[in-house]
Amino acid sequence: MAKPLTDQDRRKQISVRGLAGVENVADLKTNFNRHLHFTLVKDRNVATKRDYYFALANTVRDHLVGRWIRTQQHYYEKDPKRVYYLSLEFYMGRTLQNTMVNLALENACDEATYQLGLDMEELQDIEEDAGLGNGGLGRLAACFLDSMASLGLAAYGYGIRYEFGIFNQKIVSGWQVEEADDWLRYGNPWEKARPEYMRPVHFYGRVEHTADGVKWVDTQVVLALPYDTPVPGYRNNIVNTMRLWSAKAPCDFNLKDFNVGGYIQAVLDRNLAENISRVLYPNDNFFEGKELRLKQEYFVVAATLQDIIRRFKASKFGSTEFVRLDLSTLPNKVAIQLNDTHPALAIPELMRLLVDIEKVPWEKAWDIVIRTCAYTNHTVLPEALERWPVDLFQNLLPRHLEIIYEINRRHLERISKLYPGDTDRISRMSLIEEGDVKKINMAHLCIVGSHAVNGVARIHSDIIKSTVFKDFYEVDPEKFQNKTNGITPRRWLVMCNPGLAEVIAEKIGEDYIRDLDQLKKLLEFVNDDAFIRDVAKIKQENKMKFAAHLEAHYKVKINPSSMFDVQVKRIHEYKRQLLNCLHIITLYNRIKNEPNKPWTPRTIMIGGKAAPGYHTAKMIIKLITSIGDIVNNDPVVGDRLKVIFLENYRVTLAEKIIPAADLSEQISTAGTEASGTGNMKFMLNGALTIGTMDGANVEMAEEAGEENLFIFGMRVHDVEALDKKGYDAVSYYNRVPELKQAVDQIAGGFFSPSQPGLFKDLVNMLMHHDRFKVFADYEDYIRCQERVSALYKNPKEWTKMVIHNIAGCGKFSSDRTISEYAREIWGMEPSLEKIAAPDDPR
Repeated sequence: MAKPLTDQDRRKQISVRGLAGVENVADLKTNFNRHLHFTLVKDRNVATKRDYYFALANTVRDHLVGRWIRTQQHYYEKDPKRVYYLSLEFYMGRTLQNTMVNLALENACDEATYQLGLDMEELQDIEEDAGLGNGGLGRLAACFLDSMASLGLAAYGYGIRYEFGIFNQKIVSGWQVEEADDWLRYGNPWEKARPEYMRPVHFYGRVEHTADGVKWVDTQVVLALPYDTPVPGYRNNIVNTMRLWSAKAPCDFNLKDFNVGGYIQAVLDRNLAENISRVLYPNDNFFEGKELRLKQEYFVVAATLQDIIRRFKASKFGSTEFVRLDLSTLPNKVAIQLNDTHPALAIPELMRLLVDIEKVPWEKAWDIVIRTCAYTNHTVLPEALERWPVDLFQNLLPRHLEIIYEINRRHLERISKLYPGDTDRISRMSLIEEGDVKKINMAHLCIVGSHAVNGVARIHSDIIKSTVFKDFYEVDPEKFQNKTNGITPRRWLVMCNPGLAEVIAEKIGEDYIRDLDQLKKLLEFVNDDAFIRDVAKIKQENKMKFAAHLEAHYKVKINPSSMFDVQVKRIHEYKRQLLNCLHIITLYNRIKNEPNKPWTPRTIMIGGKAAPGYHTAKMIIKLITSIGDIVNNDPVVGDRLKVIFLENYRVTLAEKIIPAADLSEQISTAGTEASGTGNMKFMLNGALTIGTMDGANVEMAEEAGEENLFIFGMRVHDVEALDKKGYDAVSYYNRVPELKQAVDQIAGGFFSPSQPGLFKDLVNMLMHHDRFKVFADYEDYIRCQERVSALYKNPKEWTKMVIHNIAGCGKFSSDRTISEYAREIWGMEPSLEKIAAPDDPR
C-alpha cells in the first residue's frame, strides 16, 4: 500500500533538490540501532517510544558534532570579531526537526525511521519544548541565533538554564491553572555540560578601598556551570553555541563557617544557592522587583563576562603562544548585545573587571565598555521598565552600586555642562530616581553605557526618541537606531508549513529560504490560476490537519471550511483580547437577530498564557471560555460561530496553528506593541491581518500594500489627541447600541448565569479606567470585520490578497534584521559562504 503524503514527504522534495551525498539511509539505521543499544542500553523488545526518540535525537546530534567542533576550531584560527547575545530568555521550542531541516537530513531520517517500522512525526511529538521564555522577547532571541549561524557570524547566545521554564497552562472550569514545566525530567539530548568552564559568581559582602585598589570581600560564592547547545546554520556547515548557566553550590558551601553539628543542614542549604537557576519568572512586559530575579540577572552577566574575557585572552592570534593582555582592543574583537535591560548589569560588571581586576584607568575602561555594549529596548509600557531599589543593590552588589554612582556622577556632570542650571533635566536623566525609595533606572544605565540603542520596529524607535528617552536622544542622537524585528523562515515556513514552502519553491526556486526578499517574485503569479489554487489547497489541508489535532487532543469538533480567526499571544490588557471578545459577542447577537442571513462562518480561536499574578488577565481568560460555553452550545448559531480557547499556547502549538490560520488578529492600541513577531509568522504562512497601525503592522502594510491588510482604528496621533482631551468610555457605551448590549450582557451575567457578578470588575475597568481605550476602536473594528467576512466569501480574491502578503514578507526575515545589527551596530560582515563539512578535506 502506498504511504500517504506527509509533511516530511513535502520537505523531502525541497531537501533533495541539488543535494548530492546526503547521509546514507543505511548508515542512519545503523547509528540509530547503535544508540538504542549502547547509549540508551535498550533492546528493541523493551524499547519505548521515548527510547526511539532519544535514539533518533542522538543519531541526528552525531551529525552536528563534527560541524560544531570544526566551526569552533575555525573561529579559533581565524579569530573573527565575536558577538555575544545576552538574554534572560531563549524560547527555543523543540530542536530535532529544526536540526534535520538545517542539516538537510529530514528526508533520510524519515526514510530510515519508516524502514525501521517507526513514524517520525510520532517520535518528534515526544520531545519537550525548551520553554525558557515568556513570549516575543525570548522567541526573538531564538530566531536571532538561527540567523546568526545561517549568516556565518561568530555568535554566542548566553542565558540561564532554568530547571523549570514557562509554566504549563491547564484550563479547569474555564480558569487558568499553572503547572510546573519539568522539561528536563527525562534528560535533554541536545545539551552538553561543560564543567571544565565552571565560573565563580559573587554576592553580598562588602567593599574595601585599599592602597592596592578596590577589593570586594567576604562574599558568598555560587558556581556557574555551563551547558552548551549546538545552533546549526541553514545548510552552511556552521554550528554556533548557546551557553546556558546552571547554579551550583561550592563544595564548602555553609561548611567553612563550621557550625558544630550543622553539617546536614549545611548540605541541605546548598539548595538556596542553586535556586538561582530554578525557575523562569513568568512575567511578560511587567517588572517584578524580587531579589531572586536580580540574582538571576547578575548571575548570567558575571559568568558570561568571565567567559568572554577568558576567550578574548586565549584566542589564537598569529601564534599559539600569544595571549592577549591588552584589553583596549576588546571592542575590536567583542560585541555585547543586551536583550532589554535584564542583562544591564553587564555594564557595571565589565567596569568592575576592567578597573578593579585588570587595573585599567576609569576613562579608558569606560571607553571600552561603551564601544563594546549595545542595548535593545523592547517596550515603552512604564510598568515593564526595570527600576531596582538602591538598598537591594547595597546589600547584594555593593561594589556595583558604587560603580553605578560613579557612572552617574560623570554622566550628570556632562549633562550639567551641556544644560547649565536645568535641574529638571538633570533629575529626569539621572540613573538614580529619587523618591520614597531610591531606585536605579536600568534603561538609563543601558543608554549611557552603550554606543547603540535600538527599538524593534520603526514606529517604536520613533516613539522612544520622542517620548521615554527624548532627553537622551537630544544629547546623543547618533546612538539611536531602528532594527525592525524578524523571524527565521526555516522554522516558521520550511519546517512548520512544508506544503506552502514547496509550492513557492516550484515557482521561484529554493534560494528564497536563505534570501527571503526573493518572495517578491511571487507577484508575477498573483493572477496565475494554478498557483492561486495551489496556495488555497495547502491552506485547506493545513486547516484539516489542525482540526484533526483539536479533535484528537481536546475533543472539540470544528468546521474546517469556516474562517479560522486567530489571536494567539500573551494575555495582556494592551493586546486587547477584550476587543476581540466584544466582536464575538456582537457577531453572536447579530446571528441571533437574523438567523437566516448568509453569515460567513467563523471559528474564533484565542490562546495565550496570563502571568500567574495578573488578575485581570486571568479574568479575561475566564471571560473568553465563558463566552465559548454560551456561543458553542446555542443551536440557533450552529457551526456558523465557534469560540475556542487554545490551551497551553507555546512554540510547538504555534507551529501547528499559524499555518492553518486565515485571519491574524493584531489589535493592540496604537503605540503599545513595540513590534510583534507573531504578526510576521501569520503573514508568511498565508493569513490576512486585521490590525491597528502599531508595531511592525505599519511596515507590513507598507511592504504588502495597505489595501492588502485590514487596517482599522486610531493611529498614534489619535491616541495622543484622545489622551489630551480625556478618554470617556461611557460616552461610547451610551452612543453605540451594539456596544452597550454586549457590555450589559457581560455585566449582567448573560455569560456567567451561575455567578452574575463574575465580570463586574472587568466591566468597571472598561468603563472607568481602561488605559488601552477598547471602546474607542470598537466601531471601526466591527466595520473592518464586516469587510473581512465579505472578502472571505470570494475565495479567489481572498487568495490573491494572501499572495500579495506572502510576496511582501521578505523584509521580515530575521536574516535581514541580523545583517543590519551586524553591519550597523556590531561592526561585522555577514556571509552566505559555506565552510567545509567535517568529512571534506580542509
